[in-house]
Amino acid sequence: MGKEGGEVHGKRVLGKYELGKTLGMGNFGKVKYARHVETGEAFAVKILDLKRIKSLKMEHQIMREISTLKLLKHPNIVRLHEVSASKTKIYMVLEYVNGGELFDKIVLKGKLSEKEGRNFFQQLIDAISYCHDKGIYHRDLKPENVLVDAKGNIKISDFGLSALPQHLGNDGLLHTTCGSPSYMAPEILLNRGYDGARTDIWSCGVILYVILTGRLPFDDRNLAVLYHKIFRGDTKIPNSLSPAAQHILRRLLDPCPLTRINVAGIKADEWFKQGYTPVSPNNDDDDDDDNLCLNSSLLTKEQHNVSDENKTLPINAFQLIGMSSSLDLSGLFEKEDASERKFMFTSKHSPKDLFENLVDIVTGMGFQVRKEHKKLKFTLKPKDPKRKSIGSSISITAEAFELSPCTCAVELRKLQGDSSLYKKTCAKLSEELGVCESQQHLERPLLKIHT
Repeated sequence: MGKEGGEVHGKRVLGKYELGKTLGMGNFGKVKYARHVETGEAFAVKILDLKRIKSLKMEHQIMREISTLKLLKHPNIVRLHEVSASKTKIYMVLEYVNGGELFDKIVLKGKLSEKEGRNFFQQLIDAISYCHDKGIYHRDLKPENVLVDAKGNIKISDFGLSALPQHLGNDGLLHTTCGSPSYMAPEILLNRGYDGARTDIWSCGVILYVILTGRLPFDDRNLAVLYHKIFRGDTKIPNSLSPAAQHILRRLLDPCPLTRINVAGIKADEWFKQGYTPVSPNNDDDDDDDNLCLNSSLLTKEQHNVSDENKTLPINAFQLIGMSSSLDLSGLFEKEDASERKFMFTSKHSPKDLFENLVDIVTGMGFQVRKEHKKLKFTLKPKDPKRKSIGSSISITAEAFELSPCTCAVELRKLQGDSSLYKKTCAKLSEELGVCESQQHLERPLLKIHT
């Protein structure tokens, strides 16, 4: 890619790419619009902070995404064109998809028609079938990781939690618990090993349900209750859907992986086959592969070795909620205002130190704090003289969950009061105490509920 960066005619240039506006922010860096200086072609450049990646021990996840995307050339999967690195950054030059997330498309319309939804689902299954044929399992399929281009074609992205054949255990199954809670198959939660293909199919079923109804099939504020619903396959499929659509949803959301429909069954289903035209993978061999490598001096030998699934940092659903702003989706499909949703982040503080620091911070903001059982409740009242500088009255509870000896998850929940102050408080606490920010989902619009 050339040198790390510079300016030409007042515009920032990264090798042969001219960087433009920021398209998005993530846990490890940002994504910028880029234009190839010679051809004018548009790209998206993911700029990752190596120091932050290493501090969170997420090297394996980044290397996994790169190694996976290098293998995938399909019209419905975001294409990785080039990878380069400096001493402080990793640069991934990706296909530019200008239509936004499938999630946003559903939000805009509330729900999609069966015809439009089926078209997206057909493309999704084509892409997942292609991945499975190569022994790759995504493991984090959800509408936020499915992009839509200007022509209405989907592009699956974010393969950071994917699994390759070398990640299979001696029993031929995967064993790492990962994924977004509301989209995880019941067998993943049992922690006894699972078939990656069947769990991806379950997630595709949840996505189809969301597409056609505008809501999650399994949802609850309490994770234990949510998991219980998933185990039982406890969901209601609206009668407003056609019988054929109801039928395929029931087969996709079968809690028993052995009887759950597979890719071949999906492609043979009458509802699925309507207007279906299979797409062909991109089998062209271009020069991009020559650029799909990292400077080995930047990563240690251990960081390159991703062949053993058990050598990666253990990740469970609770940690994932805190590690990514878009993973906790339980609040996105409720009738209440977005500001009412819970806010979660992870912290490296012990529970005792965490609460002590939290009390110091919110007290300094003018809050009154008291302990209720194993929770903290802090309240800012109008009579407080410090209130004028930060907003109106508000009442918030804080609860901590120990994930590991060195990691805690913090859940903040607004009981009542000013939404703007709630967001500011959450942002300040996550910035001061967290290992990553998790504010984005607070500002996500709600999906409209259709009965």
